[in-house]
Amino acid sequence: MCNWKINFQIYVYKMRHLHMCFLCMTALLTLFYIFNERPRWDYLEPLKQTNKINNEKGIIHIVVVTCGQRSQETLIMIKSAILFNYYQEYLRFIIFTEDPLTDTLKEKLSDWSEIVPQTFDFQLLPLKFPNQSESEWKTLFKPCAAQRLFLPLLLTEVDSLLYVDTDILFLSPVTDIWKFFGRFNESQIAALAPEHENENIGWYNRFARHPFYGRLGVNSGVMLMNLTRMRNFNWEQHVLPIYKEYKLRITWGDQDIINILFYYHPDKLHIMPCEYNYRPDHCMYMSICNTSHSGIKLLHGNRGYFHLNKQPLFKIIYSAIESYQLGTNVYTNFLMPLRASLSAQAVNESTCGKIARDSLLVANFIFEN
Repeated sequence: MCNWKINFQIYVYKMRHLHMCFLCMTALLTLFYIFNERPRWDYLEPLKQTNKINNEKGIIHIVVVTCGQRSQETLIMIKSAILFNYYQEYLRFIIFTEDPLTDTLKEKLSDWSEIVPQTFDFQLLPLKFPNQSESEWKTLFKPCAAQRLFLPLLLTEVDSLLYVDTDILFLSPVTDIWKFFGRFNESQIAALAPEHENENIGWYNRFARHPFYGRLGVNSGVMLMNLTRMRNFNWEQHVLPIYKEYKLRITWGDQDIINILFYYHPDKLHIMPCEYNYRPDHCMYMSICNTSHSGIKLLHGNRGYFHLNKQPLFKIIYSAIESYQLGTNVYTNFLMPLRASLSAQAVNESTCGKIARDSLLVANFIFEN
């Protein structure tokens, strides 16, 4: 009887030991699966980085410089950003301007902030250029455009921003372009789109009398700027010598200076696709920017195309945003009239009319849903 009890106890002990071994093996296999076989989500990393930028900063800064007759264009640009702010990010518009325009801008933007409260704010700042050559900088190419070259030192509390010319319209949420900050490598300080896509009609490769970035140069109308990195790079200390050396050979002012700088420092620049700075040059001769898949994100009516009938599509889109009343039904009062206008014969017969569908691609998606 005693032997039977002893044998039974030994049996129980062995079974417990076996059970513990089984549990340990299961735990080890589970850990192995977690660290080696589980699905990987590396492709989401750019999105995570973008969200990190947005969440840590909390505010998306959009900067514009406006002088002369550009106040209405500036307001329509701002309205387009608010209109397409699908993800309801908090936008801060920083506007460098001169006294005659300040009251007009302040009055209209204050009205809009009451119509769409808690979605944006704005700052109106005076123009400021280096003291020794203020008038020279102020009149370089377009009035006041060179102000953008000095943003890193003027906005010392801002980490990153999106700079746009006054003749820009948002046709997509600002987060679409803001995501490129998350794609910068460790050395890149800014992002721009190419000036041209085709060597046969490129300006820089045919006419420039100074160095320029890449094969065809870059357009500076839409520019993501990491100001922290630009300050660490001593941006202004590069800009001033370039202007001094090349000022008699540049045609497009601050854009040429930017091209020269990134010619000497190509590792500092990130290139964005052409749909983030879509201009008449992309469609007026032939279509050289493929937007059929993603649509046109930002429309650039440079050389006055928002106010001309040469390519009606540009003027029609500008007028549709100008006419829309913030706070009213977007589908009824913006999208439907715009669709009708873009189906007009004058648009269909123009070369840029071929991209009418692409210009509506994002709007159709966000405003129909």
